[in-house]
Amino acid sequence: MIGRRKSLLIAAGKGAVDMLPLSLAVLPWAVLFGSLAIQRGFSWIEAQMFSAIIYGGAVQIVTVELMADGAPLFTILVSALVISSRHFLYGLTLREKLKVKPLRWRLGLGFLLTDELFSLSGHRRAYKNRFRLYYALGAGGSFYLAWNIWTALGIFAGSALPDLTNLGLDFAIAATFIALVVPEIKNLPTFVCVLVSACSSLVFSVYQFDLGLVSAALLGMVAGFVTQKWRLGK
Repeated sequence: MIGRRKSLLIAAGKGAVDMLPLSLAVLPWAVLFGSLAIQRGFSWIEAQMFSAIIYGGAVQIVTVELMADGAPLFTILVSALVISSRHFLYGLTLREKLKVKPLRWRLGLGFLLTDELFSLSGHRRAYKNRFRLYYALGAGGSFYLAWNIWTALGIFAGSALPDLTNLGLDFAIAATFIALVVPEIKNLPTFVCVLVSACSSLVFSVYQFDLGLVSAALLGMVAGFVTQKWRLGK
């Protein structure tokens, strides 16, 4: 019994270690959010609760900006839904692996399911047994802890230092996504999917299309699917 418990702790520790590079990569992004929240008039506890409860970099920053500008509640909720909609796709992707697991595991891992944890979920045996579940828990839990610690640093920096939003720290999130996506480009359909998504998102961004991120993702998936069908039909 003790040996099994030790093995589970080792699995969780390995997950935390494997997640460490990504936990460090989002440090500037979380610091930027903590600083921004303080400079937009939120208290330190309100800023920290954003990271503890909402737990999503892009949606946290957009929500803080909208609330600071006095936007209507409906606008804030719709914006948060659109920005976070990719997590619905993550859930659908992992549904077959997690649907037979106990509710406590589905709820816990569902809350911890960020872009970074999803990137570690591509292994064919991910979530298949108890050790794999603890691995995911260690990875997701350590990232959650790091995100909240970095937010606290940003809160302190926002109170003690000049405006950090002018330092370009927001590029950290783009760099993180590049690091997550590039290693997964292993075949033509994936390459087409990434290329179409990237180009579409740039075009939608230039024209300030509100649903640009979601639309770019959908266009990329369709392009990848068509490419895969074309390859199989050759």
